[in-house]
Amino acid sequence: MSDAVSHATPGGAETRMSQVLLITAVATIGGFLFGFDSGVINGTVEGLKTAFNAEDIATGFNVASMLLGCAVGAAAAGTLSDRFGRRTMMLVAAVFFIISAWGSGVASSSLEFIVYRVIGGVAVGAASVMSPAYISEVAPSKYRGRLSSIQQVAIIAGLFFAALSNFAIAKATGSSLDPWFFGVAAWRWMFWIELIPAFIFLFALLLIPESPRFLVARGHEEKAVGVLEKLSNLTAAKSKVTEIKDSLLHDHKPSLRDAFGGSAVFKGIVWIGIGLATFQQLVGINVVFYYGAVLWQAVGFSESDALLINVITNGASIVAVFIALSLIDKVGRKPLLWVGSIGMTVTLAILAFCFAQAVKVDGAVSLPGSYGLIALLAANAYVVFFNASWGPVMWVALGEMFPNQVRGAGLAVSGFFQWISNFAITMTFPIMLATAGFGLTGAYGFYAVCALISVFFVQRYVRETKGLELEEMTD
Repeated sequence: MSDAVSHATPGGAETRMSQVLLITAVATIGGFLFGFDSGVINGTVEGLKTAFNAEDIATGFNVASMLLGCAVGAAAAGTLSDRFGRRTMMLVAAVFFIISAWGSGVASSSLEFIVYRVIGGVAVGAASVMSPAYISEVAPSKYRGRLSSIQQVAIIAGLFFAALSNFAIAKATGSSLDPWFFGVAAWRWMFWIELIPAFIFLFALLLIPESPRFLVARGHEEKAVGVLEKLSNLTAAKSKVTEIKDSLLHDHKPSLRDAFGGSAVFKGIVWIGIGLATFQQLVGINVVFYYGAVLWQAVGFSESDALLINVITNGASIVAVFIALSLIDKVGRKPLLWVGSIGMTVTLAILAFCFAQAVKVDGAVSLPGSYGLIALLAANAYVVFFNASWGPVMWVALGEMFPNQVRGAGLAVSGFFQWISNFAITMTFPIMLATAGFGLTGAYGFYAVCALISVFFVQRYVRETKGLELEEMTD
């Protein structure tokens, strides 16, 4: 017996948790980079405007183009991982993170900068689907939900540390425009800081094995036994390989074609994955992350107060994810999604109502009386409901809901729709905001309606996967 800490699983085999935790920790560095790469641009806006003489470098298509890269990365990684492996695609993502971080800092024009940001987007998209999928394929079913949920903690941590490093660099130099080490502008160093976790991710991936389910699918059964033996014992490893083989016995090698289902275009389980991925974005969560300043300025808070509110929001997000982490393997995925949908429906409706009371004072939008405070509380409650449910649980569900044969293709299609939905929400919010008679009330009203629809979607279509082995998943 290894000296690693072991726990008995429901099936009687022992799980060597130190190995499982090592694998999880390495895989979730991808989630950290997901968050860091998404958040780092927020502190570099002034530097980019000055360097490239472009007023809209961090808005509109220049920001959203990265999300299109994310869509490409998610779609490509899911299918390519069926051919080359889960770990292999995470290694490719790590290299792309390095190229993007370096290139974004050395870029001399808007076009060059956008190219490097799209490369980073491809890495983010690949990491967004590969990290939770990899964890789900190596983690024992008893702990799979909690371990996969750590991905969301890592994403939020990445966002937080991106903001923290941007703040620290700007404080050390005076502003993002001033020179730092070697006379190079601070905003360029903000991108280069990402090289540290990116290289850690690259080299740490060399310490963990390939997914045993991928190895079986490619006919490398002995290697799969070797991987699983490190996670439990030889007898349990051989038994698990037999289960995986049986689930793939009557099928061909996985491919993108496995997602399609005749006249319905996609198989039913893939449509459910698309629904989960799309609703996670249609409830408007990224409006808070990308356009939070607009919200708090409309509420009437100063810029410094808005920065403090963002810190509070990030703190509440982390607490909420830990709530989900503690509950997901006890109460299940479906109940958390359902409660989260109800909570978001109510809080978004309150926000829409509050913004309907807005008045203009000296040309600026403001909320009278206590409506500003109510909107602030509702917005933070909304973030808590999201991060205690749809934030982490959607990724967990996508990583485990598909049968072995369909997992790569299902993740590819679902991930693609998730990022396209993110792109659509990001692009349409400023349009809705500027549309007469729509504004913040109409925008948050639309998100509330989507959250309400998601209540019925979860109740009708989402299957509970708590405690099930991946080999038990069906179309």
